Amino acid sequence: MLDAIDRFQLQLGTATGSGLIQALAVLFPDDGIDLEAILFSGESLAPGPGGRSLTEAAAADAVRKREQERPAAQPGSYRHGAVILLSDGRRTTGPDPLDAARMAAQRGVRVYTVGFGTPQGGADAESSLSYYMQLDEPALRAVAAITNGEYFQAGSAADLSQVYRQLSARFALERKETEISALFSAAALLLLGAACGLSMLWFRR
Repeated sequence: MLDAIDRFQLQLGTATGSGLIQALAVLFPDDGIDLEAILFSGESLAPGPGGRSLTEAAAADAVRKREQERPAAQPGSYRHGAVILLSDGRRTTGPDPLDAARMAAQRGVRVYTVGFGTPQGGADAESSLSYYMQLDEPALRAVAAITNGEYFQAGSAADLSQVYRQLSARFALERKETEISALFSAAALLLLGAACGLSMLWFRR
């Protein structure tokens, strides 16, 4: 996992919807989720309805059509994985994160959102580049609510560490009932076979 993180190539812009869709593509490789097809399904970059580009509008329509045809799972019912979205929540490019959240909800996947930054926004003083981080809490809360997840606010490194400790505690332990009567039955059969074999050897003598 650490090697994969080291290979990340950071880019300018915030594409929270793309991140969620890519995470779903990893969790459900057989669903044929193609992020590039969604991103480049349009041919024109002229403004479309609601101020979006035609590419974004076509992507949103394609997502809605495909998801409408998919049987819906109960939100939060998927137990084999979850998505943690760490962002200021202010999307600057890519598909609408609410559409991506609905894709996750259709599959029962919870999305836990962690927001950092301030509502007023500001430049990152610790970076050599100028990043303007403005926290969009309503968007992050909406993504978490749609998927039956939870929103956390991390205003500092200490807050972020506490959030990860809470999430680790939730995902590290899982209570599960396991049927073991078949195991005892198999052991009894093995003992019975051993007893029969020893008996045959004994009486032959």
